[in-house]
Amino acid sequence: MMPRKPRMVSCPHCGKTVAWESSNPYRPFCSERCKMIDLGAWASESYRVPVADNKDEPESGEPREEL
Repeated sequence: MMPRKPRMVSCPHCGKTVAWESSNPYRPFCSERCKMIDLGAWASESYRVPVADNKDEPESGEPREEL
């Protein structure tokens, strides 16, 4: 039986093709540098999860009281 070829993915930061296998400690990134740049972007809040604007709730996030 022939060994399976590893799945190839693109590094989320630089786009370089990299093998998705357990021997790559930085997966899905190609290097520690790309991994740390991505981590820094999350830490500095450059990336954000989008939130739908709900005009019925006060800005404090607390539900409004029904009368």
